[in-house]
Amino acid sequence: MKRRNFLKTSAIAGLASANSSTLLASSLQEENELMMSIGICADLHQDLITDGPQRLQGFIDEMNRIKPDFIVQMGDFCEPKLSNQIIMDTWNKFPGPKYHVIGNHDRDGGFSFDDVVKFWNAIGAHYSFEYKGYHFVVLNGNEKEKDDTYKGYPRSVSKEQRIWMEKDIAASALPVIIFCHQGIDNDMDGVNEGNRLRIAFEDLNRKAGYTKVQLVFSGHHHENYHNVYNGIHYAQVNSISYQFSHPEAGYDFIASKEPIWAVVNIYTNGLIKIKGKKSEYTGGLTSWKNAPDYDAYPTVPEISDREIRIEKYKA
Repeated sequence: MKRRNFLKTSAIAGLASANSSTLLASSLQEENELMMSIGICADLHQDLITDGPQRLQGFIDEMNRIKPDFIVQMGDFCEPKLSNQIIMDTWNKFPGPKYHVIGNHDRDGGFSFDDVVKFWNAIGAHYSFEYKGYHFVVLNGNEKEKDDTYKGYPRSVSKEQRIWMEKDIAASALPVIIFCHQGIDNDMDGVNEGNRLRIAFEDLNRKAGYTKVQLVFSGHHHENYHNVYNGIHYAQVNSISYQFSHPEAGYDFIASKEPIWAVVNIYTNGLIKIKGKKSEYTGGLTSWKNAPDYDAYPTVPEISDREIRIEKYKA
């Protein structure tokens, strides 16, 4: 059974660190000033829909209006082919830093990770970067272990990548936010090593002596939920484009009328606010009653507003 602890009320924030002077996100600061703003979207699926450029343009127009520190797309963006240059041209209209997460559909057509990275001008298939007092880790959940006999899309974070991740996070003195296309908290269709990764995050926090790994974002599932496992928050970013019934049903699409995305605001006292968008499905539906309940989450055309406070680490 999944351990699901939906956040009902915010916990009191607190961080303790041997090097707290470097932790700009520490809740020891009393001022609740905006430290960083991130624009985030997921699952455009340019190659499966007809209005991808228009949906992405809506996101970019809003980002250029509100001017976040950087933007990130959570995967299933576009295949690396010439006909999709319009997607990259639209994406690149945002003048600030832009980051990419690879999704399972981005290599449809036989493309390699290197093909995708080059076309997107991404840093890599997996990588990390630091910005304004946080360490960000982008994982590639599309690898396949040698002994994996699963016939569908590969959905592994390999042992080699996990070793890299643990060393990378341990080497940083900053609090950590992680991006991965597939849910690390969704055992139905998330990364195969979700439990291993959750334990690794918790072990990194134990070794650090504070809640170092704070928040994990995912896309992929086209849903709207937020879980908390042992003090670490896992937030799903719903698709900017549509929901589908189930892969076995042949991708029975139902699109949202307007594109949806989220803005993540991080404050100096440790508060993290997620401001989402709401739409409705074509036909005026606010939920999709015909969607199969294959992992218990509701099928809705929205990303909920959320307030997250990082709990003080408990050994």
